[in-house]
Amino acid sequence: MHEVSLAGGILQVVEQTRARDPFERVTHLRLQAGALAGVELSALRFALESLAPGTLLDGALIDIDEQPGTAWCMLCSRSVPIFTRLDLCPLCEGAQLQPTGGTDLKVVDMRVV
Repeated sequence: MHEVSLAGGILQVVEQTRARDPFERVTHLRLQAGALAGVELSALRFALESLAPGTLLDGALIDIDEQPGTAWCMLCSRSVPIFTRLDLCPLCEGAQLQPTGGTDLKVVDMRVV
């Protein structure tokens, strides 16, 4: 379950932000996870909630928005929506797709006190 290490990395981002711009704690954390990022959202939420006590995330509301995946189809030369890396092109049913979006996990914003 690599979501535990992802949660640790997210906490590091929060701590680095605090080092640059001091605050007491995070009240609301908003993340964006792409459909092709290989992240199980419920496992990430569980890992963050398990990690939170005693940290800057203690008591924070955590929102995780899933972004759709997109890919460039090399056969029909179009950008198409996909849901997994194994999907075929919905237009031509070709398998030559290059993911172009929905592949990352990022901290979008946070509210702090």
